[in-house]
Amino acid sequence: MTKTRHVAILLFDDVEVLDFAGPFEVFAVTAELNNNEPFRVYTVAAEKRPIRARNGLVVIPDYAIAGSPEPDVLVVPGGFGTRRVMKDADIVQWIKNHAAEKELTLSVCTGALVLAAAGLLDGLEATTHHENLDMLQAMLPGGQVTAEKRFVDLGRVITSGGISAGIDMSLHVVRRLLGNEAARRTAVYMEYGDWRT
Repeated sequence: MTKTRHVAILLFDDVEVLDFAGPFEVFAVTAELNNNEPFRVYTVAAEKRPIRARNGLVVIPDYAIAGSPEPDVLVVPGGFGTRRVMKDADIVQWIKNHAAEKELTLSVCTGALVLAAAGLLDGLEATTHHENLDMLQAMLPGGQVTAEKRFVDLGRVITSGGISAGIDMSLHVVRRLLGNEAARRTAVYMEYGDWRT
């Protein structure tokens, strides 16, 4: 039997919509196509209250961080709200604790700034949205920030470029955990680009 992994997607005010919705769709579709066994996907936030994402979309998280199921995989999306999140000591510590104990920590776009604030990218290669590469590099004086890759897989930590790159990263994670055919089937269902071949 396939292990069911809990996938938590962090929400916060001014989160970029596709940064969280893209990975949510990838992991949820993969679960749906595989008898709901591989993944249980849910959203978390500092508090269980409506979150106003970029451009006004309002989303209600499934859980507050304090009461959420323990995730095996954590997705930290980006958006202008990351500037506040990276200064929130409680959230940053929660992410740091997760990364030390659990299977995977993923960032999309400027979610990499939050991972950097948690000390997860020190001296390592990483990527983020093309408009924020210099900001991330300034946070990682010993690291290498690249604009050449859609995502950078460091093993237990994976960063992706901006917005739609989170879909590529999530499909990569599906392929890594469940095999190429599972990733291909998800991409075919989603009608998503080169991953369909």
